[in-house]
Amino acid sequence: MKTHLTFSALLLSLALNAAAADNTPPPGFTALFNGKDLTGWKLPEGDNGHWKVLDGVIDYDALSEAPGDKTLWCDPDLGDFVLQVDWRIKETPFTNANVFYILPDGTHARDTQGKPLKLALPDSDSGVFLRGSGTYQVNIWCWPIGSGEMYGVRTNPKTAPEVRAAVTPRAQADKPVGQWNHFEITARGDTVTVTLNGVTVLPGATIPGLPARGRIALQHHGGQKNGRWNSPPSLVQFKNIYVKPLDR
Repeated sequence: MKTHLTFSALLLSLALNAAAADNTPPPGFTALFNGKDLTGWKLPEGDNGHWKVLDGVIDYDALSEAPGDKTLWCDPDLGDFVLQVDWRIKETPFTNANVFYILPDGTHARDTQGKPLKLALPDSDSGVFLRGSGTYQVNIWCWPIGSGEMYGVRTNPKTAPEVRAAVTPRAQADKPVGQWNHFEITARGDTVTVTLNGVTVLPGATIPGLPARGRIALQHHGGQKNGRWNSPPSLVQFKNIYVKPLDR
């Protein structure tokens, strides 16, 4: 009995230590989320509780009632930085009939008649905005290309071919829906590098027009009509959001 109690106490201690480690920044980093409330974040006006803190994570149900921008913005204005973010997609109740088959150069594969290939897949959609703009977003979603691409840059018709290829993930490194993923995003000058779960998916994309400074944000996506999702919703959670400025 004594051995059993000791082993149980050990398991409890390990569990408590693991929980305590969440939202505690590693050396050199500052926590942007304290695990308790949304201090340091700007809630969309009129959100009505849809962005919230639940069991130590930022939880979103994709149903913000804000009449304008529904995205959750962080207060600090950042220049060059390393950002670490843990995220997970909670569920994928919406089937997206327009998921493109993306080639390594960032273009869309086409069928024998020259039309872009589209797949119907369960999907949720969110991301991390960089330097104050949704154009420069590091995507979170369920597409076969994987999370970590910069969709707003890749799909801009003015984007040069070499830049389009640079913002297209080199690998699909996402974990299954429901499991936690880890981003490390480095913005240095006009170059962005993205690592997902230890895999470098964007090895260094130089992006013309990337603002020199700006805030980061967690993206809202999706909506409902007559109680049904009409686009991929941001059914996501975030924790362990840390930043290390590089331009001090």
